[in-house]
Amino acid sequence: MTLWLYLGRKFLLTVAGTFLVFFGVMFLIDLVEQVRRGANDGLSDAAWIAFLHSPQGVYEILPLVVLLGAIALFLALARTSELVVIRAVGVWVFEALSPALIGGLIVGMLAVTVLNPIASATSRKADASAEGGGDNIVSVSGEAIWLRQGDRAGQWVIRAERATPEGTELFNAIFIGLDTEGTPVRRVEATHAVLGRGAWELTGVKDWPMDAPNPEKDAERHETLTLNTNLTQQEIRNSFEAPGMISFWQLPEQIRRLERAGFSSRSHKVLFHMELATPFLIVAMIQIAAGFTMQPARAGRTGVKVLIAVLLGFALFFLRNFAQILGNNGQIPVLLAAWGPPIAGLLFSAGLLLHMEDG
Repeated sequence: MTLWLYLGRKFLLTVAGTFLVFFGVMFLIDLVEQVRRGANDGLSDAAWIAFLHSPQGVYEILPLVVLLGAIALFLALARTSELVVIRAVGVWVFEALSPALIGGLIVGMLAVTVLNPIASATSRKADASAEGGGDNIVSVSGEAIWLRQGDRAGQWVIRAERATPEGTELFNAIFIGLDTEGTPVRRVEATHAVLGRGAWELTGVKDWPMDAPNPEKDAERHETLTLNTNLTQQEIRNSFEAPGMISFWQLPEQIRRLERAGFSSRSHKVLFHMELATPFLIVAMIQIAAGFTMQPARAGRTGVKVLIAVLLGFALFFLRNFAQILGNNGQIPVLLAAWGPPIAGLLFSAGLLLHMEDG
């Protein structure tokens, strides 16, 4: 038991050190980018935004961080012959690896449940600071879809019960016209609204002049009505919050909201399952690192083995991201996109370790 606690503690400390190194690297890279943009009031603001961006940057490459940390750990144990002693007493390879594998599962679960919400919150805070507190033109609440559009004459706030996946057709929509001071001056209800080129085409319309003494008395009904807009389909699609900016704990509710509103939630589903699979991907990375670096240092060719382990880890990471793209586009099923690469990595690395054990 003492030996396993010792190995587990060394693994966690090594991974923590590697994490801090990459956090610092991400901070410096983002700091340079913020200074280059020159959109902030000073270096302190740029440093603050870079600091807020860093957790998300490290979280996105966490499997690679664990891979490099595991390689560093196993190389250190091989140099001190600690692995040789452990294996010499007849300990099975997976038993010797169990502290690192369990530690990897713990790191993965903590990353998904704790680091992910922190990274999402700090990224949103950083973007809001960089953009002066601006928000999206589209918001999906529990009961409705909200959009906004504006020009020099004022703004329109739009509420709809649901929409098509493209966001260009709204059902049971309400358009509230506001003047430059934010005072409601017009209310338009429509059973159906279609976004055309520079205009909303409304059908089943009732139009209230809110600045009239008796808006209900002066209301007018129209079969069709056209309202000018500066919104485009691409702007509506781009304005949705990226799945990666949403906390792991909020993803299920966001998926339900999007589906109730009529929008596609496929990319959110892929991301949710990828988050669930992250601990297993991390375990696969640890096994890949062990497969090439657990041999005694006197066996030679250490540099080549480390290079192969790094390349295989990066290949698995690339495969995971490529599968995510295919899953988001609907070219492969959601579960295959999220769980395929981690399971393949686990099986491959386990086979590699068994081959090493037989050898």
